Amino acid sequence: MAPRSTPTARRLRIGTELRRLRERAGMTAVQAAHSLGTTQAQISNIEANRFGVSGERVRTLAHIYGCADQPLVDALADMATNRTRGWWEEYRDTLPSPLLDLAEMEHHATALRVAQVINIPGLLQTPDHARALFREVVPALRPHEIEHYISHRIKRQAVLFRDNPVPYIAVIHEAALRMQFGGREVAQAQLRHLVEVGEQPNISLRVIPFGGTSFPTAGHGLDYASGPVTALDTAQLDTSHGSELIDAAGKLETYRLILDRMEQATLKPAASHDLIETIAKSI
Repeated sequence: MAPRSTPTARRLRIGTELRRLRERAGMTAVQAAHSLGTTQAQISNIEANRFGVSGERVRTLAHIYGCADQPLVDALADMATNRTRGWWEEYRDTLPSPLLDLAEMEHHATALRVAQVINIPGLLQTPDHARALFREVVPALRPHEIEHYISHRIKRQAVLFRDNPVPYIAVIHEAALRMQFGGREVAQAQLRHLVEVGEQPNISLRVIPFGGTSFPTAGHGLDYASGPVTALDTAQLDTSHGSELIDAAGKLETYRLILDRMEQATLKPAASHDLIETIAKSI
């Protein structure tokens, strides 16, 4: 079988979790290979996702490793079986891979939680607001590149409005609501859009007001995607050096606690809705 050319983060996660199961079982790659009747190189290739792995093989390895967490095994087997190429693959040659991984993560999430201090969350941005942001990217993007970024961002938003929309909680600091990226008209249109989408039953907007209680985080954007089981959750950090995906159990627990504490610092949804409307009228 030929090596996989560009495995996505979701595909790589299968190998990562199989390695974790093996290490948890106290088995070396050599021992695992012996039990499976294959070579150490094959185990290494599976764990690095250099080659595809079937759902049946995932179940076999989980059995060898003595994994009793059946929901986790089922979820991993389903990830290995479901190899459908998503719409984001059309951007493979035009956008950085982390953006494609983010779209794939959101598409398969069972729930999404995000926190933003300075920016409106990407899934809630209007095209004009997104365009104003991308024009400020360093190093500068060319006009056609900006349009690729905007197109990708808008297509990501489908997860909120499809037939089975993902539950979405967005924590937004008041500072982000008052930033006038693109000018007054663009900012007002963006806030009106927030008011409208906030009425969707699957979308909960929570605002941290100026003068409110303290909250954790240094201001980086945080996206948290729930998987079919907690062990397969993923956090995505938006930093100045790019996107970073987090899947280590300890770190995921930390980011869940951060989001919990940030939500505790927010206004209730109705009060958040009223504040957004008030700011939209005042700018």
